[in-house]
Amino acid sequence: MNKSEFKSFLSAVPKAELHLHLEAVITLSGINKLYKNKFGKEMSKEEQKELFSYNDLNGFIQSFLKIQGMYSSVEDFRVVFDELKKYLVKNGITYTEVFFAPTAFLKMGFKYEDMVRVFHEKITEIKEKTGITIKLLMDVSRTFGCDNAMNNYNLLKQFPCEDIIGIGLGGAEAKGPAKDFAPVYEKALKEGFHAVAHAGEDVGPESIWDAINYLHSERIGHGITAIQDEKLMEELKKSKLPVEICITSNTFTKKIVKKAKDHPVRVFFDKGIPVNINTDDPVFFKTTLLDEFWICHKDLNFTMDEIKELVKNSFRQSFMSDKEKKDAVKAVDAAWQI
Repeated sequence: MNKSEFKSFLSAVPKAELHLHLEAVITLSGINKLYKNKFGKEMSKEEQKELFSYNDLNGFIQSFLKIQGMYSSVEDFRVVFDELKKYLVKNGITYTEVFFAPTAFLKMGFKYEDMVRVFHEKITEIKEKTGITIKLLMDVSRTFGCDNAMNNYNLLKQFPCEDIIGIGLGGAEAKGPAKDFAPVYEKALKEGFHAVAHAGEDVGPESIWDAINYLHSERIGHGITAIQDEKLMEELKKSKLPVEICITSNTFTKKIVKKAKDHPVRVFFDKGIPVNINTDDPVFFKTTLLDEFWICHKDLNFTMDEIKELVKNSFRQSFMSDKEKKDAVKAVDAAWQI
């Protein structure tokens, strides 16, 4: 099966994506809309080139923040959700849990309650038009410290939104140790929210241990430095703690992986560690979920049966209800006609 045939086949199979950042689905066309709304002129080619000129994780984060800075009002989120819908439909994604990071927008003077109102309207509209379910995870963010993270969480509590099911910890991993955010996670889990954390992306296995021991994270985002710690890999297997794999993203940062074929997901899968496949930031890393599965097949030698198992994992390791998970897995079986 060549790449075109593979992607055509897999696009018709229902899938979930569990590690996806809302602002990172916006295309260059969408960015240009935001820019023109903000500055009243077209974005120059030089500015476009500079925006996507980065070669490490921190450089990428700065570009991410630049795009956030182009928003003029909460109404601009409608553009982003329209782009998200296109991405989900194109990739055959029927369920997703998407990170949104409110801090930069709050600093710009946007009201949180206005943001979540727009989120709910667009998520409802997308569900009605496509049948796709979108759930949100608030990225409380390492970048701005624990007090800011707690302020974000308090807003989540103050202005409830049925679409927001939990919190996540993203941002610059080296600058914000997971254990510093334990008070936020303790509160969120106690009050019935789900909790996940980026860990082991840009820092060693100790970061993953902290996400487990201090945050009690229900999934680990990236988790690639677990390959350096045999005891940790055994713990992930024993506890059945899922790892959200983002191959192209990890290859870009080059912290552990320089080539896709060397990505530890193959080792994790063979060891029995629960893994699911994601893009992280598709526009920034020029990838799609279909591309990530193709990399698994072509570069990491996952058989089609194993690809099917990875697709099922994306539902099994989600925060869907048990019934929804069973129904989704059945739908994968029904669509898997080879």
